[in-house]
Amino acid sequence: METMRRESLERSERERLSPDACFANSSVGRLRPEGPDPLRTCFQCDRDRILHSKSFRRLAHKTQVFLAPEGDHYRTRLIHTLEVSQVARSIARPLGLNEDLTEAIALGHDLGHTPFGHVGERALSDAIARYRGTTDGARAFAHNEQSARIVDLLERDGQGLNLSREVVDGIRCHTGERRARTLEGRVVALSDRIAYVCHDIDDAERAGLLREADLPAAPRSVLGASSSERIETMVHDVVSTSARLGDVRMSERVWDAMMEMRAFLFDNLYSRGDAKWEEPKAYAMLGELFSHFVANLDEVPEEYRLHDEDRPELQVADFVSGMTDRYAVCVYEDLKIPQSWKRR
Repeated sequence: METMRRESLERSERERLSPDACFANSSVGRLRPEGPDPLRTCFQCDRDRILHSKSFRRLAHKTQVFLAPEGDHYRTRLIHTLEVSQVARSIARPLGLNEDLTEAIALGHDLGHTPFGHVGERALSDAIARYRGTTDGARAFAHNEQSARIVDLLERDGQGLNLSREVVDGIRCHTGERRARTLEGRVVALSDRIAYVCHDIDDAERAGLLREADLPAAPRSVLGASSSERIETMVHDVVSTSARLGDVRMSERVWDAMMEMRAFLFDNLYSRGDAKWEEPKAYAMLGELFSHFVANLDEVPEEYRLHDEDRPELQVADFVSGMTDRYAVCVYEDLKIPQSWKRR
């Protein structure tokens, strides 16, 4: 059996991928130079580093939308990440883009998400802003920037994963106003929206909060009458539109339908739902954890104190944002509840 070495894989990319793809042997490189792997391309190495990281494993116990849901079938942040990866690869493959780069970006895009989903992100933003004496909480903490910070600085006990810059760029730009420099990164940004619009509806139906008939008729007529139909419609549309335009895009008709469905979810799901009424408690909990640790930095693990020594709010945000839902609750209980009461 012949071994497929890295050089062969890189040649194969040149032969089979689109000229618009990002080729592994054209990567701009890493923060710290290192020798190439004999068997894997740089993007394959990046994917594997993310997959085996502590931050990736913690996604299994972080909220996606439903806070502490009853039942085993609701999406966690990890399941969302895997679904984004699947959608992104389904788009990248027919476009002749680099699936290894696409998968690495998709697997790493949400590593910086806080416990308790977006309410946790908002809680940390506000806590940092209060500490700094500003009202600019919306920009004080963002999960996409935190994801890039994790892979560059925090993983491997403060050494970072030393990923290729194309991967980090795609992670940072998967949300917000900046577009990724690579087409693969843009595929992940669109796939993120496709995945959460579809699977959040699915979870809401499972929770009894929405029925298929409750969805707005106009976007439903464009996208489809089930989760699988909607994913197929949007994936096919991105592929055909991108191939025609030479950039990663949806058609205006399908984009508008997706955004209308997304607006419906914000109005009818993201502000209510299974255990949503408990979100103020999660918000307050993370705020109190932040306040405690910023006043007691010696209690923050050393790996989070290796960087930004003059900015303790960042060190604490690194620690708190990396907690899983259940670990945040345990730490809070240890700080606030007498041990004798916990044993009862």
